[in-house]
Formats: sequence, C-alpha cells, structure tokens
Amino acid sequence: MRFDLPEGLKLVHEMRIPVRWGDLDAMGHVNNTIYFRYFESLRIEWLQTFGAEPNPEGVGPVMANGFCNFIRQIEYPGEIVARHFVTPPKPGSRSLDTYFTLSMSDTPDLVSANGGATLVWLDFPNKKTVPLPDHLRVACN
Repeated sequence: MRFDLPEGLKLVHEMRIPVRWGDLDAMGHVNNTIYFRYFESLRIEWLQTFGAEPNPEGVGPVMANGFCNFIRQIEYPGEIVARHFVTPPKPGSRSLDTYFTLSMSDTPDLVSANGGATLVWLDFPNKKTVPLPDHLRVACN
C-alpha cells in the first residue's frame, strides 16, 4: 500500500537517529516495531520543545491511533533523517494529526517509511479531553 502525505502539512521538527544493532531482526533489517519507536522519539522530542509532553498529573497528549507504511528496508549501519509534520488544527480542536517520514541520511529525499498518529489532549486526573494548548496551536499554524 502506498500512502502520500496529505496536502498542507507543516514541517515542525527534524532529527537524526542512528540505526542501532539492537534495532535489527533475524532478517538483518530494522524490525517493524522499531519504526514506531523512531516515530515516538521524534514526536516526544518535538513535544518537549513546548513543554507539552504527557504529564500524568496535568494535561498532555495521548496517541489515539498510529500507522506506518514500510516502503524500503532500513538497514544497519546507518543514520535516519526523521521528519515530523502536522496539519494546522481547527480552532477549539482537542486533537492534532501528525505525520512522519523516515529516510536514510545518505539519501534524505528517498522515503523509507511514512506514517502518522492522531494525538488527543487529555486532562489526565479527570480523564477528559481538553482543547489543544494555545502555544501548540500557534506553532502548528
């Protein structure tokens, strides 16, 4: 299955991730579960720039869904260029759609995997959704 990223996305964060020997499976390429770890690392690093990481005693994001399309194998040794995109949230929105691409650093324009996640903002103690923080909404527009 091929997935093209939606139109109108904003690139909000990029990082490099080394491929570790322990990321490999018995076939010698990065295990499919590790792609979600790469997405998670990218998403959490971005959220930390806003002080918006999950906070069990306050408010923060929870992942409502997630997906990954495996296009090309990622192999060891190497370094990944991970890019994080968002769609501008609607006013009053309680969720944020995010998208990711993973490419090898020696071919950064050749996508090896892409995917996405919907984040929902939650008041953890009260177990209720809340609107996205204003500073995050501004950063996504």
